[in-house]
Amino acid sequence: MTFSNSLELLAFHQTAYTIYAAIIISVVAWFGYNLTRTDAKSVVRIPFYAYMAFLVAGGVGHHIFTYNAIPWVSQDITRDSITPDASYEFEVKNHKWIGLPEQITVQCGQTIKFDIKSHDLVYGFGLFRQDGTLVTQMQINPGTDVNGILDSNDMLWTFNHNGVFDMTSTEYSGPAQYSEDGKEDLMLVKNFVKVVGCKDGGAK
Repeated sequence: MTFSNSLELLAFHQTAYTIYAAIIISVVAWFGYNLTRTDAKSVVRIPFYAYMAFLVAGGVGHHIFTYNAIPWVSQDITRDSITPDASYEFEVKNHKWIGLPEQITVQCGQTIKFDIKSHDLVYGFGLFRQDGTLVTQMQINPGTDVNGILDSNDMLWTFNHNGVFDMTSTEYSGPAQYSEDGKEDLMLVKNFVKVVGCKDGGAK
């Protein structure tokens, strides 16, 4: 089992946790039902604790089962051996992007490296779908090495679905990111990444 994006992962978790919650609620219902019975007997401990053990094992097992199915986990672990198809470097200072590339066009299945440096504050880098849902993000920390060179903040991301994605800072770094009335995100870059070449269901 694999997931090509966060929406697929969230849909799977939603289904799994709905079933899991229903099972847990059944314990409460069973206990409440027995309380209302005039001929109720004492709860048999062995089946009850076995049921609890089953719930714990199911919850933990769910996360173990899906851990390596999340595509960006294995990619992050083995990133030292991955050569990106393209790399984009830019900087941020005073709530403004510096050296930002024009709209990035990505072919389906390509792995892109984003390398961003901050001159002053902690910012974020986030890509968003047109409906406002998050694709991916990372934190951008300021700092320099011993030679005064700005520290890199980089991430790899493989795009498996067509779409046009907006970009903005996902970390609060002061009110200067927004207009005076707070309604406009001044760091928002519309249509920053465009992914093409994927099938309707995702992937090539």
